[in-house]
Amino acid sequence: MFESILNKIHLRFKNREWAANVLAESIKDLIKKEKMDSKDIVVLGIPRGGVVTADVIAQKLHASFNILIPRKIASPHNEELAIGAVMEDGTTYLNDELVRILNISQEYIDQVKSEQIEEIKRRRLLYQSRSKTLEDNSSLTRNILGKSKTVVLVDDGVATGATLIAAARWVKGKNMSNQLIIATPIAPKEILTKLKKEADYVEVIIAPPTSSFKSVGQYYQSFDQVTDEQVIEIMRRRGLL
Repeated sequence: MFESILNKIHLRFKNREWAANVLAESIKDLIKKEKMDSKDIVVLGIPRGGVVTADVIAQKLHASFNILIPRKIASPHNEELAIGAVMEDGTTYLNDELVRILNISQEYIDQVKSEQIEEIKRRRLLYQSRSKTLEDNSSLTRNILGKSKTVVLVDDGVATGATLIAAARWVKGKNMSNQLIIATPIAPKEILTKLKKEADYVEVIIAPPTSSFKSVGQYYQSFDQVTDEQVIEIMRRRGLL
């Protein structure tokens, strides 16, 4: 089914919404195959682009929706290169091999982690009502994740996998979710292998060879940057702001 779809789009999605619809069908197949209870699913999007993707998927699955806000820890030599990622509570993923190769100091890592945690707090206040924030509200975390047998963690594409891995470890660290699905339209094969170690299931539509992967945007016809205003609009419509 999906092979024929991909042939038609020549390995490129029209936009995030189009990709989300394809991904939602793939997740539906997984849910049916594994006999999961579709009533006990929560979809969590990663800002910004992953929120657009997750919103569509949650609608298609008739599932609950919320967001998680990890932030990447960038290399001191290249801001686009993630050497890891962090959650607001300090849950951290580091690519130890990359840190070693680039000879990055612990002092630098600690400094950037602190800066990114402050940025997460800023975004949380911007995107979410304090009473409906997963990361900052343990009772809400228990209420949403505790009632959900399956968490679907969504981003609009993966380059290094750092933010998804940090978010996955945060979810798993709560020990409330029976199953975790990581879902993204695009992930290089090497990163896909890493993601499979962090979740019970990984749903990816396009998994290009790592050698030919340059950016997530190359697999979309339209990949404009998602704005804060777009995320806020989704959160308001969802009653989360």
